[in-house]
Parts: sequence; structure tokens; C-alpha cells
Amino acid sequence: MENGKLQQTLAGCIELSGKTLHSGKVSKVKIWPGFAGEGRYFEFHSNLIPASIDFVRESLLCTTLCKDGYKIRTVEHLLSALEAKGIDNCRIQIQSLDSEDTEVEVPIFDGSANAWVEAIEQVGRKEALDRCGNNVEKLAPYLSEPFYVSRNDSFMVAFPASKVHISCGIDFPKVPAIGCQWFSSAALDDSYEKHIACSRTFCIYEEVEHMCSMGLIKGGSLDNAIVCSAIRGWLNPPLRFPDEPCRHKVLDLIGDLSLFARSGSRGIPMARVISFKGGHSLNADFVRRLSGITVQET
Repeated sequence: MENGKLQQTLAGCIELSGKTLHSGKVSKVKIWPGFAGEGRYFEFHSNLIPASIDFVRESLLCTTLCKDGYKIRTVEHLLSALEAKGIDNCRIQIQSLDSEDTEVEVPIFDGSANAWVEAIEQVGRKEALDRCGNNVEKLAPYLSEPFYVSRNDSFMVAFPASKVHISCGIDFPKVPAIGCQWFSSAALDDSYEKHIACSRTFCIYEEVEHMCSMGLIKGGSLDNAIVCSAIRGWLNPPLRFPDEPCRHKVLDLIGDLSLFARSGSRGIPMARVISFKGGHSLNADFVRRLSGITVQET
């Protein structure tokens, strides 16, 4: 669907480094302006991995891209910020301090997308040109019919609409401090920066030992996640919003939906999307289904 907008890129370079959530290692990310029509892609050990659903591989508690034996983990917060802030084309150079690593992870910072949003705001954005110096129209995918995906008691459903609207629900009946929450947003307007980007990842305290035994959250701390106990409630208040966990689910979903983007056009479809008890795996199933029912007009 034509939306009268031209593809955008960064007006300068972004360079950030920090500790990662699951491996606990430090990684460095440098984001370069990109050519129109080439979209968002990662560069790791000179290997180019498009930020596309075609390269998503199943992984626990994060979204992972994989190509030719190289893996890039926990891409969702960075991609969420890029999609919401309209950075359609860029090269994301990432490296681990260990030059022999075949997998690397995006830094977690405070567990939200704030660091990325602030960096994008600082350098600004500009119209992207293709390699011949021409601008390229930014297309928006739209739905031709409603559809849904589900796993057990989790589901996602999407309805054709004239604009983007996302609603997420979560339910933790055994963790009263979280309980059942819903949050809705017109995800690509100004509300993203104020009401979504700053929401932090969360976990249940009683599940921490199990996650650690699986080799996860080696870099996790009270500085990069909000932690809730089923018995004692929140261990590191205050929350930024009463429904911060649910808002973070919207942040993650925007990042995962961005993986539908093709050739520098928008990833999130013109649709009303409703998710209940979703996660990265269900999000990926949803985006793969999008490929079969969406249409883009030129």
C-alpha cells in the first residue's frame, strides 16, 4: 500500500557497546546509514545477515538470526526502535570482544529500547537514496483477510485496518503483582517513545534458577530487568508504569514484526493486531504466516 512516504536512513553513525543478557559478554554495535531498497541487515565477521524472518531460528527468551553458521541473538529491542523510529535502511555492524565467537548478542542496556531510541534521536534521520542516487517510496503491507496463529492458550490475531493498532495481553495468575494486564497502542506514532520504548524486560524470580541452569541470563541483573516474585512481589521497584511488563511485550512484538520488512519498506502491516500470552516463537509464526496473505501495491 502506498503511504506517500519515502524510505529513510540514519543521518549519521551510531556506536554503542554494553553487556549482553544471556551470554553475559560485552558486544559492540555500530549502525551505518544504508542505501534505499536494501533494508536493515547485520554484519558479523564480514557475513551479512538480513533482519528478515527468513533467517530467524528458534531460540529461548529472545529472537535470533542465523546464517551460514553465524548467530546474532536478542535483536528485538534494537529492531523495535529502528522500525518505530522509521529507520528503514541501515547496516548494523556487530562484534564480540572474542574474535573467535561464531555467535554474538545485542547489548541489553537497561532492558528497554531507550538507549537505541536516544541514539537515533541524537544522530537524526534523512531520506535514503539508492545506489543510483534516487529516492524510493516506502510501502506498507496490508492484510487481505483476517488470520490468526495459536499455541495452547496463546494466540495472535490480525484484522485488516486503515492504520496500525496493537493490543497485547499477558496473564500470570500465580504472580499476583503482575496478574492479567492489557495494553494497546497505535504503535508507530509518538506514543512509542513515551509509553513503550522505556519499558523493561521482566522475569519471574522463581524461574531464575531454571533459566540459569539452561545457560541463559548469564548477564542478567536488577539493573537490566525488572524481577517479580510470586510471593514477595517486585524486587526492584519502582516500575516505570503499572503495566510495564505488558508494554514490554508490545516493544518485543514491534521488533519481531519488523522482520517482515522487505527492501526497505515497513514491516508492521496495516492491521489491528491482538496478542494474548504471546512470545518470540509465536511472533515468528505470525510473521511467517504474513508472507502468505499480505499484499504490497506499488
